[in-house]
Amino acid sequence: MFQPDLFAKDVVADASKLSAGPVTSRKLTKRAPGQSGPSSGGRDNDLDLPSVLERLARISARPRYTFMVLNLIARAAGESDSAGPYIREGARAIPVRDWLSDALMPMAQRDARRLAVVEQVRADLSGRGALPADVSCAKQMIADEVRTRLRHSGRTNVSRAVSDLVRAGLLHRHYQGYRVDHENRGAGREAVYTIAPSVKRALGKAA
Repeated sequence: MFQPDLFAKDVVADASKLSAGPVTSRKLTKRAPGQSGPSSGGRDNDLDLPSVLERLARISARPRYTFMVLNLIARAAGESDSAGPYIREGARAIPVRDWLSDALMPMAQRDARRLAVVEQVRADLSGRGALPADVSCAKQMIADEVRTRLRHSGRTNVSRAVSDLVRAGLLHRHYQGYRVDHENRGAGREAVYTIAPSVKRALGKAA
């Protein structure tokens, strides 16, 4: 069995070039007509973990990151086969992409690029005269803006990883809204990710 290198250098969205930008509880709905989930028949029934990793290594430029996204989606799905459109944490209902981005935030915070983001934010706020004179307040404002930009770049990276998972046939993505479900985002729709039962078994997360 080919053993993929999951620790190869990944390409990430550059948060330093990004600027900052109705809550319902998570629920599962039937897919709209014509929508289909990831295949669970044929050879996919025989998927094991090495097969999943090999498939990601062939398709994704960031197999390690994409595999972590897949694991988090399986965790969020729990006993069901779908995660989204919202993940509930306490009293909060968080869009699934934001939840995934936040869960992976420690990776971005350890990244050397974060230092560049901090300096860019400091320069931007200082240039606009927005930084308060109080040092503690200024640090908090910078930290909040850095987190916002990292979340934006994180959402972009999550979307790329999910696209790789869809191309690999490990996941199905559609968008659920207050009016209709759809294959494309827009009109207030949020993503829903459906993972194949065979993939959950391969990850050791089958109910």
